[in-house]
Amino acid sequence: MEILVCVKRVPDTAENEISVNSSGSDIERGDLVYSVNEWDNYAVEEAIQIRDKAGGSVTVVSVGDADSEEVLRREMAMGADKGVLLSDSAFEGSDGKGLASILKAEIEKGKYDLILTGTQADDGAGQIGGMLAAMLNLPYASLVNRIEVLDGKKIKLGREIAGGNQEISEMDLPCVLSIQTGINEPRYVGIRGIRKVASVEIPVHGASDLGVNPGSVGKAAAGVSRVDYYVPALGKGAELLEGSIEEKVEKLIELLKSKGGIK
Repeated sequence: MEILVCVKRVPDTAENEISVNSSGSDIERGDLVYSVNEWDNYAVEEAIQIRDKAGGSVTVVSVGDADSEEVLRREMAMGADKGVLLSDSAFEGSDGKGLASILKAEIEKGKYDLILTGTQADDGAGQIGGMLAAMLNLPYASLVNRIEVLDGKKIKLGREIAGGNQEISEMDLPCVLSIQTGINEPRYVGIRGIRKVASVEIPVHGASDLGVNPGSVGKAAAGVSRVDYYVPALGKGAELLEGSIEEKVEKLIELLKSKGGIK
């Protein structure tokens, strides 16, 4: 089974204190520590496990600058077979649709049975998987937390839905899935694995390699643009009710009445 996983280099929120820059246009990025997007890491682990059972190969692909190569190498050290970097100055400032268009062009250069993304990336918008599926005219499911390969033509998948319920579906291949955290336990990547892939050549594909019109992607073509970043003001702290249960109930009723919650 040929599997492609879309991955992204993002600030590691566990290692950074995120702050907004003075103009309110972005976060301060100067001293940030970067890593692979958490959801994408689960997607890569799932792809590796499927490959180990069904055979085939796993390709990881990322849209970004030269620094994104480190994320590809990390996922290759984890067990992915190949990495591809999609990088071009024309790609800078692309919105979700632009990024999906770039990924679509790369995917159409190969023949993949399964395309995985993390449920959330692109600043938490969680839109690339769905857009990509629509552009490729392929079946799609989000919030996937279980995958079982039935044969070379179908898979069975589980989705996390409202109320903690689980939805089980069968889906034709090829398809696009957005993977939820918790579907597996991503394996540890050691120094030996990183050294092993340190000298592996990672192809870099630009707009001309992909057949992408530079005017159709990037900041100029973006239908969505960021206009502000800010930290919400802290609200008033919670009020703790003192006294016995009866006294707390009485105080709560009075508070609800004063706020118009009950009459």
